Amino acid sequence: MKANSLKEIRESLLMSKTELARKANVSPITIARIEKGMLCRLETQRKIILALGFSLSDKNKIFGD
Repeated sequence: MKANSLKEIRESLLMSKTELARKANVSPITIARIEKGMLCRLETQRKIILALGFSLSDKNKIFGD
């Protein structure tokens, strides 16, 4: 499992897991799993990054290296 900053960033934007999931077109369970440190596909990462309002070049700020 890999550490990421998704939960902290999502909470700083006052966004619920459900809201982020809806914007990213993924399930809330997927968001919860990623926040616990489980891996996800690059396509899922891309959807989440864009749903948070970041650019794809900010990937490392959210998902680490």
